[in-house]
Amino acid sequence: MQTQLFLPNPRATNWLLIVGFLSLGQALYLRYLGLENSQVALACQAGLDTWLCATLRLATSLFRHSAFGWCAVVCALLNLVRPSIVLLSLSLAASALGLVLYNAGLSGLAVALLILSLARPAPAAE
Repeated sequence: MQTQLFLPNPRATNWLLIVGFLSLGQALYLRYLGLENSQVALACQAGLDTWLCATLRLATSLFRHSAFGWCAVVCALLNLVRPSIVLLSLSLAASALGLVLYNAGLSGLAVALLILSLARPAPAAE
């Protein structure tokens, strides 16, 4: 008897696509229109108080402590042990943010663990 592998259904796959593209888009927006745009970065450092500057300060403090990468790795490890769509979504979002916002090493490890989690047996139905 062959066990059923963990494979998201079409609705869950659509949800994962939405989460992945939104987090990747937000990360690209923060990096290229905020952090690497010298006018915006200098205005924020000079004390401009806008939502973009507050978001940039938060993202900067998080990636300095590798929060995106560690969150992605922890969620991916938990997903490897017990596969679920919630953990897969969290790890996917954190990995996308980490890959773009300078936490590439840990986020790459998390992506590899996510790929391995697709080869795990699906949790038994209760």
